[in-house]
Amino acid sequence: MMGVVAAFVLLTVACAFNDAAHGGGVASATAASRPFGGSPAVDMPPAAYAMGAFLKAELASDNGDHNEAFHEYEEAVKYDPNNASLRVKLAQLYLEEGRVEDAQHQTREALKLDPKDAEALMLDADIATARGDYKTAVAEYQEVAVLAPKSITPYLFLGAIEAKQGDYASAEAALARATQLDPNSFLGYYYAGRVAALSGHYDRADDYYQKALDLSPQSELVLLDIAVLRELQNRPAEAVTIYNKILQSDPSNDDARKRLAQLHGGAARLDPAAAVAERRQQLAVTPVDTRTKLGLLDIERDDFDSAATELSLVLAEQPQNYRVRYYLGIVYVELDENDSAIKAFEQVPRSDPHFAESRWQEANVYDKEGNHALAIQKINEALEQKPNDTEIMSFLVGIYQEEKDYPKAIALAKKMVALEPGNDKFHFALGALYDEDKQKEAGIAEMRRAIQLNPSNAPALNYLGYTYAESGVHLDEAERLIKRALAIEPDDGFYVDSLGWVYYQKGDYGRAVDQLERAVNLTGDDPTITEHLGDAYRKIGKLRDARHQYEDALVKAQDTDQIARLKGKINGLSTAEQHAMH
Repeated sequence: MMGVVAAFVLLTVACAFNDAAHGGGVASATAASRPFGGSPAVDMPPAAYAMGAFLKAELASDNGDHNEAFHEYEEAVKYDPNNASLRVKLAQLYLEEGRVEDAQHQTREALKLDPKDAEALMLDADIATARGDYKTAVAEYQEVAVLAPKSITPYLFLGAIEAKQGDYASAEAALARATQLDPNSFLGYYYAGRVAALSGHYDRADDYYQKALDLSPQSELVLLDIAVLRELQNRPAEAVTIYNKILQSDPSNDDARKRLAQLHGGAARLDPAAAVAERRQQLAVTPVDTRTKLGLLDIERDDFDSAATELSLVLAEQPQNYRVRYYLGIVYVELDENDSAIKAFEQVPRSDPHFAESRWQEANVYDKEGNHALAIQKINEALEQKPNDTEIMSFLVGIYQEEKDYPKAIALAKKMVALEPGNDKFHFALGALYDEDKQKEAGIAEMRRAIQLNPSNAPALNYLGYTYAESGVHLDEAERLIKRALAIEPDDGFYVDSLGWVYYQKGDYGRAVDQLERAVNLTGDDPTITEHLGDAYRKIGKLRDARHQYEDALVKAQDTDQIARLKGKINGLSTAEQHAMH
């Protein structure tokens, strides 16, 4: 592996070559290559410019600067047009920009340079599939299967294309080959099950689905398919049982709910042939469906670069697939390509079910960038579609809290409590907001309600106990509350600090020191806990240790009141130490 210094030198030199190309062409490069006045002029080779652009593109990509990376890859191809790998990379970026024809031009140029480039062939086949050119796609996937004999992906798409064209025997054979190559191929078994069901081989379909379930026992995709298969087998009672099982684990599963409703009434209005046709349509196997699921699996595996390519190919075929556009935005967030993420989220229209989630995710991006005004705007757009969504409300409450806009935060938190009065976490959040807004009694009332609803709500137990300890009241009750919290979460440093502070307020400074030392060890960098330990040390006469804790807390403190208080305590210790010396 290249050493760090060598890599830095290479990057610096290559970028210098590239800057010369941008700043004045050959003349600038020539001047840059004459370190001594009498040296002859030497033109920089185009490959050097390409290397510079490539390295800058990679650096920009690592930094999440999609636009800069895109520009530099174009520059790299410009200076090294015979580099097939660079063209494939540029094709992938064109796809992400929605420029399908430009992407295909790059893959075709790459294949002219190297007809046996498996990566270029695969991407060209993917693009051909997205454009409906199945004849080209099949030929190229078959060639990829020869060039990359261990890859199952070409077989997945061969199966999808053949199934879409009604050749179920060839489709099942291709998918069976995928599972032979990779016995852990969930998608191979899943789609083989669908194809077998479509061809009327229900027993084989059951076998394939069971193998997929063995790999992913809770897969709703497979369970939904099995339920549809039971309907095709005229076993509706079993289908109902499966749909209910899905809804028990995932009440938000609209597919299961809709199919269950149809079984209870809607399907009865269809003639038998129409009902069968509808169920078969639900099991349809298409390249775009296969690609969508591959992209979603890539997201689950944290392979976000591959996910971006797969989902971009789906959008090339279905530009109005806003569900996929939403997931592509999620991928860009994970890749730190915030501008691309925002662009993807913004393209989801208000009429689409994913509009609220898209605006919520967009708000998350703005919030991380510190742009609270735009974050609030986008989250309010989400709430226009889902006005009673308490998850979205919670996010907005957090922003208002960060902005210290307590009236708005409290008003929204009260609405959340009204919508879900039995949710102890919402009562806790409202109580904490009241406390921050100096409304102590209201905060205490909400904490008590949270504990009443859930006696094991450790944060509420600790919060109420610490509130009493801070005020120096109900100290015995405070001790009981905090010990209950610690019984649930024994190694929470903040809870340990609360107990230490109760002992401090009771005047039991030795036990306070024991707990507060443990709290500092558990948390490490919280200035309030460090200050508490300094106070306890001061009470037992360990003034030097107290000073050390105060100084450590002062370095970490950000609150202006705490900073002033710590400075006062340090100055007070200095006076006490001087008196002790005399």
